[in-house]
Amino acid sequence: MRNEERLAREILEQLGGPNNIADVASCMTRLRVKPADYSKVNLAGIKKIDGVLGVVEEETLQIILGPGIVTKVANEVSEITGKTSRLVDEDDPNPFEGLAGRTKDDLNKKNATPFKLFLRRIASIFIPLIPAIVASGLIAGITNVIVRSGADPESSMIQILNLIGWGIFGYLGVFVGINTAREFGGSPALGGAAGILIINPGLANITLFGEALVPGRGGLIGVMLAAVFIAMLEKRIRKFVPSSLDIIFTPTLSLLITGVATLFVLQPVGGFVSDLITKGLLGLIDMGGIFAGLILAGTFLPLVVTGLHQGLTPVHMELINTIGDDPLLPILAMGGAGQVGAAFAIYFKTKNERLKKVIKGGLPVGMLGIGEPLIFGVTLPLGRPFITACLGAAVGGAFQAFFKIATIAIGVSGIPLAFLVHTNQILLYLLGLLIAYVFGFIFTWTFGFKEEMAKGI
Repeated sequence: MRNEERLAREILEQLGGPNNIADVASCMTRLRVKPADYSKVNLAGIKKIDGVLGVVEEETLQIILGPGIVTKVANEVSEITGKTSRLVDEDDPNPFEGLAGRTKDDLNKKNATPFKLFLRRIASIFIPLIPAIVASGLIAGITNVIVRSGADPESSMIQILNLIGWGIFGYLGVFVGINTAREFGGSPALGGAAGILIINPGLANITLFGEALVPGRGGLIGVMLAAVFIAMLEKRIRKFVPSSLDIIFTPTLSLLITGVATLFVLQPVGGFVSDLITKGLLGLIDMGGIFAGLILAGTFLPLVVTGLHQGLTPVHMELINTIGDDPLLPILAMGGAGQVGAAFAIYFKTKNERLKKVIKGGLPVGMLGIGEPLIFGVTLPLGRPFITACLGAAVGGAFQAFFKIATIAIGVSGIPLAFLVHTNQILLYLLGLLIAYVFGFIFTWTFGFKEEMAKGI
């Protein structure tokens, strides 16, 4: 029996059998199921299955299996149960409409603060774009390394690679506009049109109040403001337009009014907010130096646990749009590195074979920037190692801040991020990564882990 088939059958058995599955989906690392009868689920039994890295009880039951294997197991579960498996966003807490799990009330209370709801909404806009951003960023970064190594930047091959790698970043405003409008209940196509209002090169030919407009001014924040505006306007206009004329008048009026509002109000406001965020953040890093890096990196992992870290994506993009690079991402990337160091320490210290096996499965992807298996399968369940991992991350973050390491695009953290940092900073970034590994290891080894913590894992 193939490993994924074995996993699927053993998981289904602990879930109360194939007939107890109301719905199934998967994301990058988790199998998400909706049991028909929650009382039939054996959570302890699921956690003991060989290959299961952890279980998260949110609005759905989320079984962490790791990237790659999870899709195959989801397909097996789908085949056995007859339920169609869907691919959902990594941080979507509720891919099954109508589900009211028993943990729902607690979760909602924990995550219902306005700030968390705001970040979760921002995350919902950017998470679907991450695969394209990561792929493009890596191609652009590798191309940059090749050019810095002596390749002719005017050669056809480099031009082609640049075209592939940088393409999405030129049109990202359109994608963000589409997703923003969808998130706020508007027509995605109108959201895309709102995004074009901000990035259209034709803006340079328009003069308002004696000053020429600047294409891209306001960046993605301006795009989101315009897209939210057009989504809300579309819904209001639709209430007054007869159904027979809706397809003509509603989108036309929405776009026309949004266009004027964008040029006179939304783009300037977006530019002001963008300047405020980027200058404030850069000022914090410049003035705080090592201390700022230490705090930012050391407090990043709790944000990852809640999935709210994706809400920072527009901040990263805004930094790149404004100053040409992103000094924040290398600092925050140290969060995952601290996890890796802590996991190594636990691996060499524990005698728990099951825990060792979980760590062996999570370490390779952790070093490649996907830290979820280590977080939910190792450090978070053990408790104290999660804190020592944060401390290790803080040391690495301080190092990155001191040397002002910055990336030219955004992508996954860990070792692959080396391709995205400035070529002359690659070794320094990798050294900072190693420092976070080492200090995560030392802190966890010295006071972060005791063997009795592994009981029940």
